[in-house]
Amino acid sequence: MPLPCPSCTEPAAEHTLPGHHGTTVIIDICRRCQAIWFDGHESLRLSPGGTLQLFRLIGEAAASAPQPAVATLRCPRCSLRLRPVEDRQRTTRFRYHRCPQGHGRLITFYDFLREKDFIRPLSADQIAQLRAHVQTINCSNCGAPVDLAHESRCGHCRSPLSMLDLGHATALVEQLRASEAPKAVDPALPLELLRARLDAAQAFDRLATADAWYVDVPSEGLLGAGLRALARWIARL
Repeated sequence: MPLPCPSCTEPAAEHTLPGHHGTTVIIDICRRCQAIWFDGHESLRLSPGGTLQLFRLIGEAAASAPQPAVATLRCPRCSLRLRPVEDRQRTTRFRYHRCPQGHGRLITFYDFLREKDFIRPLSADQIAQLRAHVQTINCSNCGAPVDLAHESRCGHCRSPLSMLDLGHATALVEQLRASEAPKAVDPALPLELLRARLDAAQAFDRLATADAWYVDVPSEGLLGAGLRALARWIARL
């Protein structure tokens, strides 16, 4: 039976993903709130292929702004109030809410990608270039509108304007694919991975300055536009 989302209380969508050693892991995703509920240590039980599928699901679900979270989030297992936690991955801070009884944790798409070190703030030059094409965008974290003429961060949650680090994302995708592949050694594999990385980097470099990119950003946001591009790329693999 699908679990209710701790924020909007609507049934979350269950997705069965590959786990380690031939097992499966059921992940609960609320597209409306753009959040993931992990029971226990489910995130650690995902195989490389399962993690790759989860990234694709996030990319396909992140086209619109998320539903604002309610003030009190409750565990879908025991109904106790979830406790906010702030953690750090390398130099990047991210947040989630955990059950005090250890039933699991709720994390937004935005903070899950921050946990994986996928998101980076825009530079001053990138913000200036964005302002030349777009007047208003939605915050990738809370969905609030950001007036680019006067602000360089969200006025509601104070998150800086950030985008998906596509170079880091594609490198991780390649690592996950290599980990999931049969272990027979192919002498040409290093060259194939290098070629794939260069092809992906060139494609995303063109994407970040293409007219279509600026058309997508106002409706999907900086993170949403990048995730959609990443999902399309993963689908072609």
